Amino acid sequence: MTAQAPEAASSTLCARLDTVSKLFGSFAALRQVSVDLELGRCYVLIGENGAGKSTLLRILAGLLRPSHGTVKVFGGQDPHEARARIGYMSHAPMLYDELTAQENLRYFASLYPGRACLSPAEALRQVGLDPELDRTLGQYSQGMRQRTSLARVLLPAPELLLLDEPFSNMDVESVRQMVELLAGFRQGNRTIVITTHQRDSAAPIADWVLALHAGRVKSFEPGSPTL
Repeated sequence: MTAQAPEAASSTLCARLDTVSKLFGSFAALRQVSVDLELGRCYVLIGENGAGKSTLLRILAGLLRPSHGTVKVFGGQDPHEARARIGYMSHAPMLYDELTAQENLRYFASLYPGRACLSPAEALRQVGLDPELDRTLGQYSQGMRQRTSLARVLLPAPELLLLDEPFSNMDVESVRQMVELLAGFRQGNRTIVITTHQRDSAAPIADWVLALHAGRVKSFEPGSPTL
């Protein structure tokens, strides 16, 4: 079974997956997935553990290549070749607990030599954190850590934002704040793809909800964004 949103015109298309499968040995993490993702939309991927959500996100990020099928982003580029335009926030925080938020971001900004990036202070302000906060990450709440992770991803100003379980271990108020932030980032034709077990949490910004089961598309339904 494959499913996709109504086919988008090429001028509004951010990414296209055409009959994508991903095998790890004899295990099929994805099976014949076909999906169109439009510019400026928020897509929420749901499904149980092992459904293929993170694998799909990593393929879009250019971190994995499909075993079969094709993936194109930004009008025909291979995701691996377009990684400079893609921001990927993994489930793991990828931050250093002994450093402050701004020290963390200064380090990650140094990994983009020659590229125009946001300053660490501006990236932190965009996610609602005080860049002058003199506290190490080890002293941050989970919500603040997740927002710092998001600031790290925003440094190179990506056009496609891929977030793997961004609401993990966050309290209700922190989830609400994160959702409001993401609603603002969707402006300007930035496309957002989120994996989550918390469909209700992401509902306020979901233009489309893609349900995966055992590596296949179970359903692809319009959301009802309210933000």
